[in-house]
Amino acid sequence: MQNIKDQSVTQYPPRVIQFGEGNFMRGFFNWQLAQMNKQGLFQGSAIVVQPIPQGLKALLDEQDDRYTVILEGLVDGVPMQKAEIISTIHEVIDPYQQWQEFLALADNEALDIIVSNTTEAGIRFDPSDTISDTPPSSYPAKLTALLYRRFQSKKSGFTIIPCELIDRNGEKLKQAVQSYAELWALPKAFSEWLDSDNQFCCSLVDRIVPGYPREQAAAYETLIGYQDQLIVTAEPFMLWVIEGSEIEAKLPLAAAGLNVIVTDDMTPYRERKVHLLNGPHTAIVSLGCLAGLETVEDVMNDPDFALYVDRLFQNELIPMLDLPQTQLRAYAEEIKERFKNPYVHHQLQSIALNSVSKFTARLLPVLMRFYQKKQQIPLRITASLAALLHLYLTGLFEDDALVTAIFTEAKQLAPSAQYAFLLGNEALWQMDLRFLTADIQTMTSILALDGPRALLHYVEQQEAVSPV
Repeated sequence: MQNIKDQSVTQYPPRVIQFGEGNFMRGFFNWQLAQMNKQGLFQGSAIVVQPIPQGLKALLDEQDDRYTVILEGLVDGVPMQKAEIISTIHEVIDPYQQWQEFLALADNEALDIIVSNTTEAGIRFDPSDTISDTPPSSYPAKLTALLYRRFQSKKSGFTIIPCELIDRNGEKLKQAVQSYAELWALPKAFSEWLDSDNQFCCSLVDRIVPGYPREQAAAYETLIGYQDQLIVTAEPFMLWVIEGSEIEAKLPLAAAGLNVIVTDDMTPYRERKVHLLNGPHTAIVSLGCLAGLETVEDVMNDPDFALYVDRLFQNELIPMLDLPQTQLRAYAEEIKERFKNPYVHHQLQSIALNSVSKFTARLLPVLMRFYQKKQQIPLRITASLAALLHLYLTGLFEDDALVTAIFTEAKQLAPSAQYAFLLGNEALWQMDLRFLTADIQTMTSILALDGPRALLHYVEQQEAVSPV
């Protein structure tokens, strides 16, 4: 069988500095560069910076920085599978071995865009990092050193777009850089240049990228006809919301037909993703696990749960979000199709970890809006909370030490007192939820006696009696 290095590709000069070479960036950002290049809109590649000592530089070097993205999923209800060789990585620099080469990137004025994904923990301020470290440990410290070199070179600044999955990621990255500038006593003129010559954009990314298909690698290589140790699988859907100005002039993503939104305020789009994509994931996980289902696809193919998900969207989530309802309904249909993706095999147990904080961020704001607006509870969100509490009390879900300790304390109480204690614990929810106690007790009793499907049927009956 041939090797990927034997395949003919077109290569382009570097125009982007990219922190992060993992599955997501290669299946999301580098793939997008390839789509622009195919249409003659960008004609550039990325110099990739390996953000941690153990990375993929050696493997990428071995394959001449090429790899295959295989998009697979449902498009308009029809399964699709499409493979494409991506050659938009120009080279990979390991700053732990090539610190001076890394800093020299600042001297190349053709490189005026920085994109990153260093995981949610990557954007952090570590006061132990110093300017004399080669390199400092954190991503923002490495970025500060690069920006300072750019400033000293008297060159124009960068457009910086982090893709890390934290709220207001651009602002938080800039704050970390400013903290290093202060810690390292860099000149005031550098801080002024940061503000005047650089644009830190907040962004929101959305694409499921399961990554390297280890168990099916041989089958995929047979499909594509060559060996590739860095295959990335991803769903067809992608969305990138970027908050900033003049992005399209530098990165003509939308002109290439990509699902990219440049806006002055990404808040509604973040709420849409958190509450309409992540929220239903969290809602189904506890109920689905109790019903013996294993994957998100299993949930969507189950008639009881498919109805639950559909009415969760239509009756409880969509009416509470501040975006055009038609747009939200279309987005919900896209999500349901993504949930049915037969290639992803998204395990409910993998979504279940730390479910308390996920419920608090993804579903609790909608629950409270619904209750305040309608003076009644959203039955399906409340049912998911009841199942979550039931599972935690039976020890079937894992969480951090603080949450585990609170549930351990609850188990020492009489069963009739457990739910009021948990719902009133503001360390869990950042608010007092004891107004839900009676409903939660009713629902958990149904779960304990008759199971999750009986609870879903109870929800339907209650809504029929008292429509939302």
